Amino acid sequence: MSLMSTLARLEAVESGRARPLTTVRHRHLGDRPLVLVPLTTAGEAGAPLGALVGTDRERPTLLTVAQPRDRDLRFTFLAELADAILPHLEAYADDTEQVERTETDPTTGKRVRAEAELCADAPQLIVPGRAAIDFVRLLGRSMRFRRTTEQDPDTPYPAPPHVPLLGRWLTHYGERARVPGSSLLLAATDLLGRHWATGQSSVEDQHLGALLAWIDPPGGHDGAEAALRAETGRDARGQLLCPPAGPATDPAFDNKVLAPAVAAYDRARQELAAAEDGAAADAWHGRLTAAEREIRAALHSQLAPTWHAVWHALDLLRELPEGSRVTDRWTRDRWSFTAHRDRVRAGEPPQPRQDDAVTAARKLAARESAQAQLAAQEALDDPLVLAERRLAGEAFVAEVTEVVMAWTESKRPSPRPLVTLRTDDGPRLTEGQKLYRSLEGRPQTAELVRQEPDGVLLVRLLDRMGRARDPAAGTVPEKGDRIDWTLFEHDVRGGPKLPEPEETPWTHGGPPGTTAENPDPVTPEDLL
Repeated sequence: MSLMSTLARLEAVESGRARPLTTVRHRHLGDRPLVLVPLTTAGEAGAPLGALVGTDRERPTLLTVAQPRDRDLRFTFLAELADAILPHLEAYADDTEQVERTETDPTTGKRVRAEAELCADAPQLIVPGRAAIDFVRLLGRSMRFRRTTEQDPDTPYPAPPHVPLLGRWLTHYGERARVPGSSLLLAATDLLGRHWATGQSSVEDQHLGALLAWIDPPGGHDGAEAALRAETGRDARGQLLCPPAGPATDPAFDNKVLAPAVAAYDRARQELAAAEDGAAADAWHGRLTAAEREIRAALHSQLAPTWHAVWHALDLLRELPEGSRVTDRWTRDRWSFTAHRDRVRAGEPPQPRQDDAVTAARKLAARESAQAQLAAQEALDDPLVLAERRLAGEAFVAEVTEVVMAWTESKRPSPRPLVTLRTDDGPRLTEGQKLYRSLEGRPQTAELVRQEPDGVLLVRLLDRMGRARDPAAGTVPEKGDRIDWTLFEHDVRGGPKLPEPEETPWTHGGPPGTTAENPDPVTPEDLL
């Protein structure tokens, strides 16, 4: 935790309200996000119990499993979930635009400009908390390996064709959620926690109701009191006023409400199966229907508060203006969505249960680069985030006091102006160190020539001044300008090129030319 975050939390404790950590919103929010609030059975994280899903906050779709131990009911739930989510995903798949992008020519290996198809937008999935993201990833793994009758006519418990398809999409969204800065799959608690600091720990911030109580306490109450009521307040029946943000349920709800309702449902099913005449069957069928309604009502009472809390969180976040570099990161999400759409339509197999060595290394390198780029872009977009880097000595704000033109000593001299700066910050600099400032959205590099007492710095500009002998207009700062300088690069450099999977050494799945074991065996772990 940075010093700025610690100070913000202390101020939140003193004032009783959450303190802002940013001045802009650093994540993209779509116009029609798909909100998913799941519930799972206690003691069995992979067994779905119910869910509220939809894009309309007033008319969500309620899905329930009356008996989570019943395999057929669980599979019916997954099919209904696919019916609710897939049409939303497919609605974005065919709305495309033609854009230019840089690609590698497979014959020459050179980088060339080519036209490509890019989805104009991508569907966004919002869940209450990090545990729900893990549940989405688990659902994707359990669904994408399901066999259908078209794939295997003799498979036991065949799945509808759209169930494995949803599993592939959920797996893609779950993997994309691990990329820093991605906005395809977001948790409401992470969104709020990135933009506000509360007077409680980061673990307590994972309770969506308590987090919202600090940011927007009802009735103007103190944030700590409102958060305590959100966490522990119960009604006359002993049930939480603000149930957990899923997918776990409250033990009091499990023991006093859910367990008796499921027991009544099981008893009605058993009696209905054992009924010997039509009148008895009709009576027990009515009781079974009533038991199903009771379970649906009980699950809705646990899901509805969290559903409304997620939409409340989105309302608060929309009040913040979007950061200028958020659009670039969302474009990368659109490319990711488009690429997975193409893989699905090309009939490629589902994602493997375990990545090979090269794929895992590439994913890790991509996530590390994305984390470094995200940290730099947030600092450049937001003065409050930049203040954290200034306190750490990784950035500073300086006033230009003098500019002296200079050129390189070569046959074709290039401008290398000397700029004198004065700063009150304490950057950690050494002679010859590179500095960076944002010039029309692109980084301009400078080099520290000399550091003098009283915060006086002499730096030399190195690039972004055009090809002529005289610098282009606006590329050299003028006396009196106040400029944000960083010691970190704004663009992340790519790492070394990794070999293709078939060219890896024997220590990582080789030697080349050998047939590797099928990486996608269906195991009991892949079935809920």
